[in-house]
Amino acid sequence: MIYNLQIFGAYFAQFLKTRMSYRTDFFVSLVANILVGATGLLFVVFLMDGKNITELNGWSRAEVLFIYGYAMISMAIFSSVAINLYGFGNRYIIQGQFDRVLLRPLNSLAQVLFESFNLDSIGSLLVGLATMLYAARILGISIGMLDVGWLFVSSISGAVILISVFVVLSSVSFHFEDRIGIAPPFYNLISFGRYPITIFNRVIQFILSWVIPFAFVAFYPATHFFNRTGFELLCYLTPLVALVSVVVAWVFWQFGVSKYESTGN
Repeated sequence: MIYNLQIFGAYFAQFLKTRMSYRTDFFVSLVANILVGATGLLFVVFLMDGKNITELNGWSRAEVLFIYGYAMISMAIFSSVAINLYGFGNRYIIQGQFDRVLLRPLNSLAQVLFESFNLDSIGSLLVGLATMLYAARILGISIGMLDVGWLFVSSISGAVILISVFVVLSSVSFHFEDRIGIAPPFYNLISFGRYPITIFNRVIQFILSWVIPFAFVAFYPATHFFNRTGFELLCYLTPLVALVSVVVAWVFWQFGVSKYESTGN
Protein backbone atom coordinates (compact mmCIF):
# COMPACT_ATOMS: atom_id res chain seq x y z
CA MET A 1 0.00 0.00 0.00
CA ILE A 2 2.78 2.45 0.95
CA TYR A 3 4.63 1.61 -2.27
CA ASN A 4 1.53 2.25 -4.37
CA LEU A 5 0.88 5.55 -2.60
CA GLN A 6 4.45 6.62 -3.34
CA ILE A 7 4.01 5.73 -7.00
CA PHE A 8 0.75 7.64 -7.32
CA GLY A 9 2.28 10.56 -5.44
CA ALA A 10 5.01 10.56 -8.09
CA TYR A 11 2.28 10.59 -10.76
CA PHE A 12 0.87 13.78 -9.26
CA ALA A 13 4.28 15.39 -8.74
CA GLN A 14 5.20 14.78 -12.37
CA PHE A 15 1.87 16.16 -13.59
CA LEU A 16 2.24 19.21 -11.34
CA LYS A 17 5.72 19.95 -12.75
CA THR A 18 4.36 19.74 -16.28
CA ARG A 19 1.31 21.87 -15.52
CA MET A 20 3.20 24.57 -13.65
CA SER A 21 5.73 24.93 -16.45
CA TYR A 22 3.01 27.08 -18.04
CA ARG A 23 1.95 29.02 -14.98
CA THR A 24 0.15 31.81 -16.81
CA ASP A 25 -1.97 29.26 -18.66
CA PHE A 26 -2.78 27.53 -15.37
CA PHE A 27 -3.91 30.71 -13.61
CA VAL A 28 -5.93 31.86 -16.63
CA SER A 29 -7.67 28.46 -16.68
CA LEU A 30 -8.26 28.73 -12.93
CA VAL A 31 -9.92 32.13 -13.28
CA ALA A 32 -11.98 30.86 -16.21
CA ASN A 33 -13.15 27.93 -14.10
CA ILE A 34 -14.19 30.31 -11.32
CA LEU A 35 -16.17 32.40 -13.81
CA VAL A 36 -17.90 29.31 -15.21
CA GLY A 37 -18.86 28.20 -11.70
CA ALA A 38 -20.16 31.66 -10.82
CA THR A 39 -22.18 31.75 -14.03
CA GLY A 40 -24.00 28.58 -13.00
CA LEU A 41 -24.99 30.25 -9.74
CA LEU A 42 -26.53 33.17 -11.59
CA PHE A 43 -29.32 30.90 -12.82
CA VAL A 44 -30.40 30.15 -9.25
CA VAL A 45 -30.01 33.79 -8.20
CA PHE A 46 -32.06 35.14 -11.10
CA LEU A 47 -34.64 32.35 -10.90
CA MET A 48 -35.46 33.05 -7.26
CA ASP A 49 -34.84 36.78 -7.13
CA GLY A 50 -38.27 37.88 -8.23
CA LYS A 51 -41.10 38.95 -5.99
CA ASN A 52 -43.21 35.97 -7.03
CA ILE A 53 -40.52 33.28 -6.59
CA THR A 54 -39.02 33.38 -3.11
CA GLU A 55 -38.86 29.61 -2.60
CA LEU A 56 -38.73 26.39 -4.60
CA ASN A 57 -41.30 23.87 -3.40
CA GLY A 58 -40.77 25.00 0.18
CA TRP A 59 -37.01 25.55 -0.09
CA SER A 60 -35.73 29.10 0.28
CA ARG A 61 -33.22 30.64 -2.08
CA ALA A 62 -30.51 30.49 0.59
CA GLU A 63 -31.12 26.76 1.11
CA VAL A 64 -30.97 26.10 -2.63
CA LEU A 65 -27.74 28.09 -2.87
CA PHE A 66 -26.30 26.15 0.06
CA ILE A 67 -27.07 22.82 -1.64
CA TYR A 68 -25.70 24.12 -4.95
CA GLY A 69 -22.44 25.16 -3.30
CA TYR A 70 -22.25 21.79 -1.51
CA ALA A 71 -22.53 20.03 -4.87
CA MET A 72 -19.79 22.16 -6.39
CA ILE A 73 -17.30 20.97 -3.76
CA SER A 74 -17.86 17.27 -4.48
CA MET A 75 -17.95 17.97 -8.20
CA ALA A 76 -14.61 19.79 -8.00
CA ILE A 77 -12.97 16.84 -6.23
CA PHE A 78 -14.48 14.45 -8.78
CA SER A 79 -13.34 16.56 -11.74
CA SER A 80 -9.81 16.80 -10.39
CA VAL A 81 -9.15 13.04 -10.72
CA ALA A 82 -11.75 11.74 -13.18
CA ILE A 83 -10.74 13.65 -16.30
CA ASN A 84 -9.52 10.44 -17.99
CA LEU A 85 -12.93 8.80 -17.57
CA TYR A 86 -14.61 11.24 -19.95
CA GLY A 87 -12.86 9.97 -23.07
CA PHE A 88 -11.92 6.55 -21.76
CA GLY A 89 -13.43 4.56 -24.64
CA ASN A 90 -11.69 6.56 -27.34
CA ARG A 91 -8.29 6.99 -25.68
CA TYR A 92 -7.78 3.71 -23.87
CA ILE A 93 -9.87 1.19 -25.83
CA ILE A 94 -10.01 2.37 -29.45
CA GLN A 95 -6.51 3.87 -29.48
CA GLY A 96 -5.16 0.89 -27.54
CA GLN A 97 -3.55 2.80 -24.68
CA PHE A 98 -5.01 0.37 -22.16
CA ASP A 99 -2.35 -2.12 -23.31
CA ARG A 100 0.27 0.19 -21.80
CA VAL A 101 -1.71 0.34 -18.54
CA LEU A 102 -1.88 -3.45 -18.25
CA LEU A 103 1.86 -3.82 -18.77
CA ARG A 104 2.61 -2.00 -15.53
CA PRO A 105 2.55 -3.80 -12.15
CA LEU A 106 0.02 -1.35 -10.74
CA ASN A 107 -3.73 -1.29 -10.35
CA SER A 108 -5.22 -0.49 -13.77
CA LEU A 109 -8.08 1.69 -12.49
CA ALA A 110 -5.78 3.74 -10.27
CA GLN A 111 -3.47 4.31 -13.24
CA VAL A 112 -6.32 5.60 -15.39
CA LEU A 113 -7.49 7.95 -12.64
CA PHE A 114 -4.05 9.26 -11.71
CA GLU A 115 -2.43 9.59 -15.13
CA SER A 116 -3.85 13.09 -15.43
CA PHE A 117 -5.44 15.65 -13.13
CA ASN A 118 -7.65 18.69 -13.56
CA LEU A 119 -6.27 21.28 -11.17
CA ASP A 120 -8.51 23.95 -12.71
CA SER A 121 -11.35 22.47 -10.66
CA ILE A 122 -9.86 24.26 -7.63
CA GLY A 123 -11.77 27.28 -8.93
CA SER A 124 -15.11 25.48 -8.63
CA LEU A 125 -14.21 24.30 -5.14
CA LEU A 126 -13.52 27.88 -4.03
CA VAL A 127 -16.78 29.13 -5.55
CA GLY A 128 -18.67 26.30 -3.85
CA LEU A 129 -17.19 27.10 -0.43
CA ALA A 130 -17.90 30.83 -0.86
CA THR A 131 -21.49 30.09 -1.86
CA MET A 132 -22.03 27.85 1.15
CA LEU A 133 -20.61 30.42 3.56
CA TYR A 134 -22.78 33.14 2.04
CA ALA A 135 -25.92 31.00 2.28
CA ALA A 136 -25.02 29.84 5.80
CA ARG A 137 -24.79 33.44 6.97
CA ILE A 138 -28.26 34.19 5.60
CA LEU A 139 -29.70 31.04 7.16
CA GLY A 140 -28.02 31.72 10.49
CA ILE A 141 -26.18 28.41 10.42
CA SER A 142 -23.45 28.12 13.03
CA ILE A 143 -20.72 25.79 11.78
CA GLY A 144 -18.68 23.95 14.42
CA MET A 145 -15.84 21.45 14.22
CA LEU A 146 -18.21 18.50 13.90
CA ASP A 147 -19.95 20.25 11.02
CA VAL A 148 -16.61 20.83 9.31
CA GLY A 149 -15.79 17.16 9.80
CA TRP A 150 -19.11 16.14 8.28
CA LEU A 151 -18.58 18.49 5.35
CA PHE A 152 -15.19 16.90 4.70
CA VAL A 153 -16.45 13.30 4.98
CA SER A 154 -19.62 13.88 2.97
CA SER A 155 -17.85 15.87 0.23
CA ILE A 156 -15.29 13.10 -0.23
CA SER A 157 -18.13 10.56 -0.19
CA GLY A 158 -20.02 12.55 -2.81
CA ALA A 159 -16.95 12.68 -5.03
CA VAL A 160 -16.45 8.93 -4.58
CA ILE A 161 -20.07 8.33 -5.65
CA LEU A 162 -19.55 10.41 -8.80
CA ILE A 163 -16.29 8.65 -9.62
CA SER A 164 -17.87 5.24 -9.04
CA VAL A 165 -20.80 5.98 -11.36
CA PHE A 166 -18.47 7.06 -14.15
CA VAL A 167 -16.18 4.09 -13.60
CA VAL A 168 -19.22 1.87 -14.20
CA LEU A 169 -20.06 3.83 -17.36
CA SER A 170 -16.45 3.64 -18.54
CA SER A 171 -16.49 -0.12 -17.98
CA VAL A 172 -19.15 -0.42 -20.67
CA SER A 173 -16.48 0.63 -23.19
CA PHE A 174 -14.79 -2.73 -22.69
CA HIS A 175 -17.83 -4.39 -24.26
CA PHE A 176 -18.96 -1.79 -26.82
CA GLU A 177 -16.32 0.28 -28.59
CA ASP A 178 -17.65 3.81 -28.92
CA ARG A 179 -15.62 7.03 -29.13
CA ILE A 180 -18.22 9.08 -27.26
CA GLY A 181 -19.52 6.45 -24.85
CA ILE A 182 -22.66 6.66 -22.72
CA ALA A 183 -21.26 9.05 -20.11
CA PRO A 184 -22.50 12.43 -21.52
CA PRO A 185 -26.23 11.90 -20.73
CA PHE A 186 -25.38 10.79 -17.20
CA TYR A 187 -23.03 13.73 -16.78
CA ASN A 188 -25.98 16.01 -17.46
CA LEU A 189 -27.95 14.23 -14.72
CA ILE A 190 -25.46 15.51 -12.14
CA SER A 191 -27.19 18.89 -12.30
CA PHE A 192 -30.33 17.29 -10.83
CA GLY A 193 -28.38 16.56 -7.66
CA ARG A 194 -27.63 20.26 -7.17
CA TYR A 195 -31.20 21.04 -6.17
CA PRO A 196 -33.57 19.79 -3.44
CA ILE A 197 -34.68 16.37 -4.58
CA THR A 198 -38.24 16.96 -3.39
CA ILE A 199 -38.89 19.38 -6.28
CA PHE A 200 -38.92 16.38 -8.65
CA ASN A 201 -41.59 13.70 -9.03
CA ARG A 202 -41.27 10.44 -7.12
CA VAL A 203 -39.85 8.49 -10.08
CA ILE A 204 -36.96 10.94 -10.45
CA GLN A 205 -36.46 10.95 -6.68
CA PHE A 206 -36.15 7.16 -6.66
CA ILE A 207 -33.70 7.12 -9.58
CA LEU A 208 -31.50 9.84 -8.05
CA SER A 209 -31.52 8.09 -4.68
CA TRP A 210 -31.18 4.39 -5.42
CA VAL A 211 -30.29 3.86 -9.10
CA ILE A 212 -27.87 6.70 -9.86
CA PRO A 213 -27.36 8.07 -6.34
CA PHE A 214 -26.58 11.69 -7.24
CA ALA A 215 -28.90 12.89 -4.44
CA PHE A 216 -26.27 11.66 -1.97
CA VAL A 217 -23.65 13.91 -3.54
CA ALA A 218 -25.08 17.11 -2.05
CA PHE A 219 -28.75 17.20 -1.16
CA TYR A 220 -28.98 14.52 1.53
CA PRO A 221 -25.68 15.38 3.27
CA ALA A 222 -26.54 19.11 3.13
CA THR A 223 -29.68 18.53 5.17
CA HIS A 224 -27.36 17.97 8.15
CA PHE A 225 -27.11 21.76 8.37
CA PHE A 226 -30.84 22.51 7.97
CA ASN A 227 -33.50 22.62 10.62
CA ARG A 228 -35.67 20.08 8.80
CA THR A 229 -36.91 16.63 9.71
CA GLY A 230 -37.37 13.52 7.60
CA PHE A 231 -33.89 13.33 6.10
CA GLU A 232 -31.79 12.25 9.09
CA LEU A 233 -31.36 8.60 8.07
CA LEU A 234 -30.63 9.28 4.41
CA CYS A 235 -28.26 12.09 5.31
CA TYR A 236 -25.92 9.91 7.35
CA LEU A 237 -26.16 7.00 4.91
CA THR A 238 -23.96 8.99 2.51
CA PRO A 239 -20.61 7.30 3.43
CA LEU A 240 -22.27 3.87 3.22
CA VAL A 241 -23.72 4.66 -0.22
CA ALA A 242 -20.23 5.74 -1.29
CA LEU A 243 -18.79 2.44 -0.07
CA VAL A 244 -21.43 0.40 -1.90
CA SER A 245 -20.82 2.48 -5.03
CA VAL A 246 -17.10 1.67 -4.88
CA VAL A 247 -17.79 -2.06 -4.61
CA VAL A 248 -20.20 -1.98 -7.55
CA ALA A 249 -17.76 0.06 -9.65
CA TRP A 250 -14.91 -2.32 -8.81
CA VAL A 251 -16.93 -5.36 -9.87
CA PHE A 252 -17.92 -3.72 -13.17
CA TRP A 253 -14.34 -2.62 -13.83
CA GLN A 254 -12.79 -6.01 -13.10
CA PHE A 255 -15.33 -7.74 -15.30
CA GLY A 256 -14.68 -5.25 -18.09
CA VAL A 257 -10.91 -5.71 -17.85
CA SER A 258 -11.36 -9.49 -18.09
CA LYS A 259 -13.17 -8.96 -21.42
CA TYR A 260 -10.58 -6.57 -22.87
CA GLU A 261 -9.19 -7.91 -26.17
CA SER A 262 -6.66 -5.21 -27.05
CA THR A 263 -6.38 -3.70 -30.55
CA GLY A 264 -5.12 -5.05 -33.84
CA ASN A 265 -5.98 -8.31 -35.55
